[in-house]
Amino acid sequence: MTINNGGIGNGNINNILQESSPLLSEQVGVQEDEKKKLNVNKSKDATAEVEPGTGAGWTADGLPLVHGSVVGEPMGRSQWDSSLLACLGRKDEFCSSDIEVCLLGSVAPCVLYGSNAERVKSAPGTFANHCLPYSGLYLIGNSFFGWNCLAPWFSYPTRTAIRRKFNLEGTCEAFNRSCGCCGSCLEDEVQREHCESTCDFATHVLCHACALCQEGRELRRRLPHPGLNAQPVLVMIPPGEQIMGRSA
Repeated sequence: MTINNGGIGNGNINNILQESSPLLSEQVGVQEDEKKKLNVNKSKDATAEVEPGTGAGWTADGLPLVHGSVVGEPMGRSQWDSSLLACLGRKDEFCSSDIEVCLLGSVAPCVLYGSNAERVKSAPGTFANHCLPYSGLYLIGNSFFGWNCLAPWFSYPTRTAIRRKFNLEGTCEAFNRSCGCCGSCLEDEVQREHCESTCDFATHVLCHACALCQEGRELRRRLPHPGLNAQPVLVMIPPGEQIMGRSA
């Protein structure tokens, strides 16, 4: 008995038999499942590499860094532009501004604190909302206790905000870099931040005027005054009255 292929070659017959084989569909299904498992494992490994909570620093917005970087971009800790006791800052283009900051910190710390908060917040009404409460606490502390002991409780969070915003080195990190102490506080990120916040408070209580001046010098070098960022107002002047004359 002969079978007429009807013009179909042996290769075409083999392809038809393979497509109709049930074992082939099972093998294809197994291969697809293996590919899906490999993709899932790769995605888990990628997410595990960027797992939060194991950071070694803080970003400019106060968020913890992941192994010293954010999405692969390195961001190291920077130091303050001037030290705490550098009353006149540095000799550069901001030298005159440093003298103004020193005078404000000595004579009118409420104005300097309001200006610092206004630069950090960059919101309307920030100066008055910080300057007026500071002035009240300043007067109460000097009237009843003989020194400015209440205003630092209100002003020290601004120092913490500046340190987080610009990823500046804290007091605990400075001590650990210079003498090797406070190393245990730097191991845990949450514990380190609590220690740094406590040091910010102690800096404002013990060296309040110097802390305000250091923050003012840092902000004036890094941020422009919010009033300088105002959008220009365009005044539209209508054209003058035009008279059409008849030519002779």
